[in-house]
Amino acid sequence: MNPSFSHWRRHWLLTIPALALLAGCNGGGSDQPPAQPQTHALATYNSAPWESLPEVADNDLLAGFGSWRSACTRLKADQVWGATCAAATNVAQTPEAIRGFLKEHLQVYGLRSGSGSTTGLITGYYEPVYPGSLTQTQVANVPVYGVPDDMIVVALDSIYPELKGKRLRGRLEGRVLKPYDDAASIESKGVKAPVIAWLTDPMDLQFLQVQGSGRIQLADGRQLRIGYADQNGHPYRPIGRWLVDQGELKKEDVTMGTIAAWAKAHPARIPELLGSNPSYVFFNRNPDSNEGPRGSLNVPLTSGYSVAVDRKVIPLGSLLWLSTTRPDGSSLVRPVAAQDTGGAITGEVRADLFWGTGDAAGQLAGDMKQPGQIWMLWPKGMPLPQVPEVANAP
Repeated sequence: MNPSFSHWRRHWLLTIPALALLAGCNGGGSDQPPAQPQTHALATYNSAPWESLPEVADNDLLAGFGSWRSACTRLKADQVWGATCAAATNVAQTPEAIRGFLKEHLQVYGLRSGSGSTTGLITGYYEPVYPGSLTQTQVANVPVYGVPDDMIVVALDSIYPELKGKRLRGRLEGRVLKPYDDAASIESKGVKAPVIAWLTDPMDLQFLQVQGSGRIQLADGRQLRIGYADQNGHPYRPIGRWLVDQGELKKEDVTMGTIAAWAKAHPARIPELLGSNPSYVFFNRNPDSNEGPRGSLNVPLTSGYSVAVDRKVIPLGSLLWLSTTRPDGSSLVRPVAAQDTGGAITGEVRADLFWGTGDAAGQLAGDMKQPGQIWMLWPKGMPLPQVPEVANAP
């Protein structure tokens, strides 16, 4: 007999009397079935009039609409967006024409959390540029890995449609699929994967993994563009949260800048810090281009007008109306295009605004943790997305 099955069987047999005793104590032997856990929709869409949208400047309207329309080459056969994209092809680049098109073809829906709140968290991300090398040197010795040769990816929705977008990643050991190595193991032992380039600082690699794409500045002046290829299958846990739990930073003080400063002051604890996040991202090399990095929709992101979203709530390709503030508190209201996803971008009223490339964009992205509201502009006559149910908090 399989030892693991035998252990499970003994555990189950020992559990049965306890379950029976609990059942006998439930309402004096009542035959009533146990109460089912209560659930609620992860988010809700609430129909709203166009007049409810906050005013947007003409230049923001033009740029946001242009960002959304740039993805229509990918959406022309999409069941939801195909017809709307076809109609958008010949819309004149004037505020009047765009407003008329939007009102004719799209319906406004306010996004709310499962608890009914219209306000959520708006953060930022960017395309960093870090120094590095194509070969390992004494200074550049932090590997940027491609996809491991021995990692197996299973698309669960091929069997279970309700698990759309879910992937299982692991490694075969004999005939058993085991979870793939976590970040701490990969960083300490390495991995069977091609090395795309070498960085000079382990924190640069961590931030590169969080952003999902970036550029590596080579000594000869060239920039190597890399982008997200895959992930090791472990959940993402923010290293900033670990610093808060350790009492090293206050929650309200956590930014990329403060995390980097802490790491510089505590170099011996960097492995411990990085090991607190088991997720690990693998990259591929992208063609040289002056365009923005490509997001999950495989179209170049537009600085200031592309966002990463939770695709369980907002389908990729959607046109959104965003109302939030910049880190300095100034108003930011504009249409944006849902063209990317991210391991940390999960939840209800949630978006991550792409700020562009380089240090200035990085400063904005690192400081942005603003409250905001999101409206989804959805094609008229199309069924709304099916949002998953989640368990109520106990």
